[in-house]
Amino acid sequence: MIPRDDYMAQFFRFRGQPLIKVITGMRRSGKSTLLALFAEALQKEGVAFDHIIAMNLESLAFETYRDYRKLYRYLKERLQGDPPFYLLLDEVQATDGWEKVVNSLFEEGAADIYLTGSNAKMLSSELSTLLSGRYVEIPVYPLSFREYLTFLPEERRTDRETAFQAYLTYGGLPIIPFLPQDENTVGTVLMGIYNTVLVKDIVQRNGVRDAQLLERVAAFLADAVGSPVSTHRISGYLTSQGRKVSGATIDSYLHMLEEAFLFYRAQRYDIKGKALLKTQEKYYSADIGLRNALLDFHGGDYGHILENVVYLELLRRGYRVHVGKLGTLEVDFLAEKTGIRRYYQVSASILEEATRERELRPLRSVPDQYEKYILTMDRTFIKDFDGIRNQNIIDFLLSE
Repeated sequence: MIPRDDYMAQFFRFRGQPLIKVITGMRRSGKSTLLALFAEALQKEGVAFDHIIAMNLESLAFETYRDYRKLYRYLKERLQGDPPFYLLLDEVQATDGWEKVVNSLFEEGAADIYLTGSNAKMLSSELSTLLSGRYVEIPVYPLSFREYLTFLPEERRTDRETAFQAYLTYGGLPIIPFLPQDENTVGTVLMGIYNTVLVKDIVQRNGVRDAQLLERVAAFLADAVGSPVSTHRISGYLTSQGRKVSGATIDSYLHMLEEAFLFYRAQRYDIKGKALLKTQEKYYSADIGLRNALLDFHGGDYGHILENVVYLELLRRGYRVHVGKLGTLEVDFLAEKTGIRRYYQVSASILEEATRERELRPLRSVPDQYEKYILTMDRTFIKDFDGIRNQNIIDFLLSE
């Protein structure tokens, strides 16, 4: 197993705290491996093997415990002896009523509890209802480009430009660097992952009757990354394809795709008015490789693909990310976290003067003095445009 140090640091930062640690993210993004790495690290520290209880509740080995009463009795039997105990429950949503078990064990102080789930609904309703304010979410994303390089075979790490083009094409799910790098092989694996998410985390969980329509909405979002999306726009597209559907159904499907972590929604924020807007939101794929596989690797807007990669990187770094609006102008990303606000514009290149002026204009119009960045694929000695930092995207992704 290859370490993912940023996540391990979060696990250990919250270790022993009176909080349930909830690890979320799409399937195959590495949540189970992180639990295994954490268990391994605990044992190296001297924690006894029988004080680390790890269960993947989707595995047939633990099928019996998909009844929450049996799960509770089993865990109570295992949690005997001197503390601390560590409880690592993987894909916990497979057990109906799991939240009752977790709530009871948490109230009893029986163990330091870590859960993973592949659907945000476990946070938005089930867990938060019982444990409001008593859990911390650790979101897990596909590999950053920095992580991706560490997963690559050594001979492929040195040429970072070539590696980055592969990353833009095939994405950062942890299995991808180990596969033959061709569209047929990678595409087959990615579509298998996508179909599993679609069936297990959306269709079965939500009782979706028209899976084909759901797939069409997902394909539309994949093709529209970086572009404003509305229910009306999707409805118009589907109608042109011979499928009339209500706005309520589209809204419901969009919500389901978000809950399964296939797409992330970026709301628009009025920078001058200091308010979130409820229209013309943008959606970004959780993994650019999945997005490309959904579209048969036909390409698309290179600038929007780069935008998607930067958006995910900002989320990984703990920012809340919105699309900035200034009248008719738009800043690609307004990124905020405690005490920090930054503005980012993403473009494939700004070597041409007209393009440069168009991309810099929104940043120059921002009426505050927070840091502003223009991120491109250019390699140039110019590091600054009137206070706006000019940075190569690969350099940005590899920075701390």
